[in-house]
Amino acid sequence: MIELPAVAWGVLTVGALLVGVAKTALPGLATLAVAAYATVLPARESTAALLVLLLAGDLVAIWAYRRDCDFTTLRHLLPAVLAGVVLGAAFLAFADNTTMRRTIGVILLALTALTLWGMRRGLDSAAAQGPWAQAGYGALGGFTTMAANSGGPVMTLYFLAARFDMMRFLGTQAWFFFLVNIAKLPFSLGLGLLATDMLTPLLLLVPVTLSGAWLGRVTVRHLDQKWFNRVIIALTIVSSLYLLR
Repeated sequence: MIELPAVAWGVLTVGALLVGVAKTALPGLATLAVAAYATVLPARESTAALLVLLLAGDLVAIWAYRRDCDFTTLRHLLPAVLAGVVLGAAFLAFADNTTMRRTIGVILLALTALTLWGMRRGLDSAAAQGPWAQAGYGALGGFTTMAANSGGPVMTLYFLAARFDMMRFLGTQAWFFFLVNIAKLPFSLGLGLLATDMLTPLLLLVPVTLSGAWLGRVTVRHLDQKWFNRVIIALTIVSSLYLLR
């Protein structure tokens, strides 16, 4: 088993908790977990380590929101997402960590500005669900989730632009990331990013992620739509700025 100092274990534990909360309540927290893992593990390997915990959280989320998913939207998004995953895997194979982080940070800030502008102008949600928007958001979501487990903010912005209500948002996101993370797993294994000495620590952290998922379910019951939108936009901006450092 990999040897880590106590502080690193603390960071990994907090990150695992954030993953669980992100899956059932506040999606932007997952990117903070990505940042936390990248501080104590090699950046490229940290994406694969976190993938195991993300999948554990996904299983809870798809059960919790099993009646709230918009499967029609998912079917329209997935072809572009899969293309983005392939591009992200190629990018991950050749790009250095700094280039990877900054590229994704710029993409997220640009999308945040575009989404807020569209919402402020009162653009019809049908525009965000048109084929061009779905192709663009889907490809960027697949690319960023494969390259740095940072697809959450991209899809958060898409669901906001499409004016999904909170429960439809969480249900569709849950199934979206479960399917995408399953698709990412062979790429991570093929690139040799999932080190065998991390498997035992990850199994120890899975219960922490499950506890976070339960905490998220409790939290979301106390959020109304307006505050939900504000919090996830704020988390998206914070995540983007961190990636640009």
